[in-house]
Amino acid sequence: MTESTTDRRKRLAELCDTVSSAGSKNDLIDAIEDALAVLAPVGDPATLEMLGKRYTGQADDATGVYERVDKVAQRGLPEVWLGDTSVLASDVVAAAGRAAVEMSRAFQGGGEALTTLADALRTARGQDADGRESLHRARGMLGGKDGFFDDLHEDDDEESARLKARSVAVHGVELRHKAAAAADDAARAAARDLNKWAAEARAGKADGHALSPVDRLVLADISNVDGDPELNEILSANDLERSSRAMDRLSAADRARMDRLLAGASTPQEKAYLMKALASGYSVDQVEEFGGKIHGKDPAWLEDHLTPVTTTLDSGTEVQDFKGRKWDQDGATCVPSSTVTARAMVDPVYCLGLTGGPSGKDDDPAHFRERLTDEQMRLHEEGDGSYTHFWSDTPAGMDSDGQVEISDKELSPHTGDRYDAHDMHGADDRRDVLPDIERSVAEGKPVPINIEGHDDGDWVGHGMMIVGQEGDRLQIYNPWGTTTWVSEDDFVKGDLSAASDDRFDNVNRVYIDQD
Repeated sequence: MTESTTDRRKRLAELCDTVSSAGSKNDLIDAIEDALAVLAPVGDPATLEMLGKRYTGQADDATGVYERVDKVAQRGLPEVWLGDTSVLASDVVAAAGRAAVEMSRAFQGGGEALTTLADALRTARGQDADGRESLHRARGMLGGKDGFFDDLHEDDDEESARLKARSVAVHGVELRHKAAAAADDAARAAARDLNKWAAEARAGKADGHALSPVDRLVLADISNVDGDPELNEILSANDLERSSRAMDRLSAADRARMDRLLAGASTPQEKAYLMKALASGYSVDQVEEFGGKIHGKDPAWLEDHLTPVTTTLDSGTEVQDFKGRKWDQDGATCVPSSTVTARAMVDPVYCLGLTGGPSGKDDDPAHFRERLTDEQMRLHEEGDGSYTHFWSDTPAGMDSDGQVEISDKELSPHTGDRYDAHDMHGADDRRDVLPDIERSVAEGKPVPINIEGHDDGDWVGHGMMIVGQEGDRLQIYNPWGTTTWVSEDDFVKGDLSAASDDRFDNVNRVYIDQD
């Protein structure tokens, strides 16, 4: 018995071939019965439709909240400080307005996702029922199985009857496969959209007792200054959840120190990066030291020094650099290099060590490049990477065991995830892992991947990182120093040449803690 929508799709695709190639009556009967044993698309379209309407109705209520908040904003507010971390009342109202808009969009988007799924499931179940009817009819045309000796010879009439039944069965199993594919695509699209909207409910992620509702609201709203704010939020959903838990675990003395650090921050962005450092697993002593290095810096400086990836485009490719020097690999270090950049995305203390050195002040781009190369080589050694020959110091790549090791050592402490290697044997495997990838990156946790291909007949491999998701597109970081938006369809097909080059035509491995 199959379980997931992808399993059903894959099994019925296999049975399409089995039924169409069945060369004997008994083989055809077995194939038809196997096709009938596959479960129909599961789910209740009426229930999904009802939930979709309920969500959409809530969007109107959220819009009403925004309109009331907007009236308050238009009246003007004095510079009153609120919350434990001292935020301006005007900032709170602005954040509340944006949160209300996001809430309305989330309800609307969630409702539309459920309604679309209901419609697709209703159509798929009808198509599946038609396919099952054809399979039952074909099975009835064949009668009982032949005995051993009967099966050794087939006369013209028997062959004609078998071929006629097989034609009906082929039509039936193809209908069932189309229905399974449609249900699978619809389920994945709904999961993608619902995961995205759930991650967008950002203030709710900081649900601990240590932060006031005002603080949670404003922290969830802070973005870097360049690009679309929604694509450049400083605190991911995972950061908000981890920082909230970390605040709850602090002693009273450390909590008071953290409150003072946050209250003394000169900009909302500085405050957000202090919380991101706490979310990354650092102690209050370490956060305080980090805070001393960034205190008083303007938002543009913070963005340049504390995040390696800024998204200013919603399509195509853009270069990621620090003062003109790319965040790119030195030599054949694609795996450690992409891991270095991924850690810098989730760990601002680490990122500042690369861009500003131990003091945080040495931001000479040549020195940044030296530190980046040194760190790439450190991870290459940590993951037992290979070299061009025994006595060489020229890197020659890293295997999957090494990638798991450095991901667990360098990323897990700062994201809370484990990184298991999953081989991708084809489109079905990539389709199956896609919802887990989308959920992970929507929460702010990068996902390492490997791609492969051939160059003049020789096998070549490369490591990259999925770092973002928007709609039906994934954002890929290539350690050549670029990020590129690609379609989910291209990922499922395995073709990420748009994010690399034409040599690479297969996504062969994904590293993720898959449900």
